[in-house]
Amino acid sequence: MNHLQATFPISERRAARVVGVSRSTVRYEAHIPDDEPQVLVRMEALVRKHPRYGYRRIGDLLRREGFRANPKRVYRLWKREGYRVPQIQHKRRRLGSSENACHRHRPEYTNHIWALDFIFDRDEHGRSLKWLSLVDEYTRECPTLLCERSITAQDVIDELIGLMKTRGIPAHIRSDNGPEFIAQAIRTWLDKAGVGTLYVEPGAPWENG
Repeated sequence: MNHLQATFPISERRAARVVGVSRSTVRYEAHIPDDEPQVLVRMEALVRKHPRYGYRRIGDLLRREGFRANPKRVYRLWKREGYRVPQIQHKRRRLGSSENACHRHRPEYTNHIWALDFIFDRDEHGRSLKWLSLVDEYTRECPTLLCERSITAQDVIDELIGLMKTRGIPAHIRSDNGPEFIAQAIRTWLDKAGVGTLYVEPGAPWENG
């Protein structure tokens, strides 16, 4: 049995009522202002000249030059072109000096200087492993070697507390500028414990004993 498909015309008014939209919306056609190409060219030039200016200040400059550039229009073009104000990159102050290197500040007795460092590896399944290594630079003993998936500044503090209870308190701890070592929590704790810090020059791991 053949199935016949019939197409029945339907009025625009009825179709709009069925789908619940306004007829003016159906008939609307976007019109690009005649001066939009010129506005875009000038906007790009101003953005390059003033990279720290946002769309409001760029809009002010466009209006001063006689362009029709109300805030809504400028914002629409700004977002469409993907402009954005770059964030200020604050240079992070890094601790450390070559004066604290192991060949310049040498240990003189047991518990004089402990050296802390991290070693990274992976297990047989490819998952990351993090080792906290601590060495007494004078005796070259390694009294602790902590291995975990993740080691935080608090984990470092806990490990040092346990070690100091059995071995004594060192005069100094030498380390690099890793976030776990220069964290405010561990620096405050070491200061209270009376332990000096010897941070080596950033980017010079060979200076750590």
